[in-house]
Amino acid sequence: MSNAIFPLAPPANEPVRSYAPGSAEKKSLKKRLDEMASEKIEIPLLIGGKEVRTGDLGKAVCPHDHGHVLATYHQAGAAEVEAAAAAAKAAWHDWSETSWEDRAARSRARLPRR
Repeated sequence: MSNAIFPLAPPANEPVRSYAPGSAEKKSLKKRLDEMASEKIEIPLLIGGKEVRTGDLGKAVCPHDHGHVLATYHQAGAAEVEAAAAAAKAAWHDWSETSWEDRAARSRARLPRR
């Protein structure tokens, strides 16, 4: 492990918005929330970087409205758990030798962009 001090990019915050009553920001937010509430997405398993759909579906509901289904997700069975464990085992060696800087860069690259 290196004892060097690595320069990190300063954090960049999102702009602060007021969302005051009647503001364009608040109207835009409410519109997007309504759009998202009407969508129903499907969430696959991710095993070894690949999407896996089992057909054994569960429902993800709103925490404040259990009758409103936001998404369906594929549930893992024994075969998927074994495949995930094998994929993790196969990736472990390379990942364990990866520097923390590269790990952080890879994780940040996978974050969704707004």
